[in-house]
Amino acid sequence: MRTESRCTSCGAVLSGKGTTVFPCPSCGRAKIGRCARCRDQSVSYRCPACSFRGP
Repeated sequence: MRTESRCTSCGAVLSGKGTTVFPCPSCGRAKIGRCARCRDQSVSYRCPACSFRGP
């Protein structure tokens, strides 16, 4: 079963240009997904593992 990556901020499926997935800058345990819209508008996100909040 294939799982699709989703934006950590809004839950949108990550596909297309401008999306990214990276490890949490604080703990490195969780993967943070960001869609193009949330990246462009600097919508905040929270790490599910350590509760780190980022822009």
